[in-house]
Amino acid sequence: MHDNIAGAVKQPALAMDRAVASLVRDLDERGMLDHVLVVVMGEFGRTPKLNTNGVPGQTGLPGRDHWGQVMSVMMAGGGLRMGQVVGASNANGEYPEARPYQPWDVLATMYRVLGVDPNMQLTDLQGRPIPILSEGAPIPELV
Repeated sequence: MHDNIAGAVKQPALAMDRAVASLVRDLDERGMLDHVLVVVMGEFGRTPKLNTNGVPGQTGLPGRDHWGQVMSVMMAGGGLRMGQVVGASNANGEYPEARPYQPWDVLATMYRVLGVDPNMQLTDLQGRPIPILSEGAPIPELV
């Protein structure tokens, strides 16, 4: 979806929006929403401005590159406090401006909901401990 962004994203985004809204509504109507955590996120955001030189490896049409400074995460259910926006970017989506959380804070929030001890460690093949989360804390506005 690097090329023709508006056209390429419109239909999948509409389908995703409808699917997620239907799932959350269905879980709520069945009384299951507090017991199920729904998370919609990607591993990065997209640059706030089009790359007018074209995206490397693509057709050369304008596109947006990967951007780790700002991304969106939607969480619903799981007993979280919902119906709010937490954090904000600047007007152009270039960098966090309010309540900048990190991916490990999202993971800590998910672990809290799922009952996973964030201090738990796994062991690699050489017997060395690997923490499942080396930093981060649950997002207080949600828990």
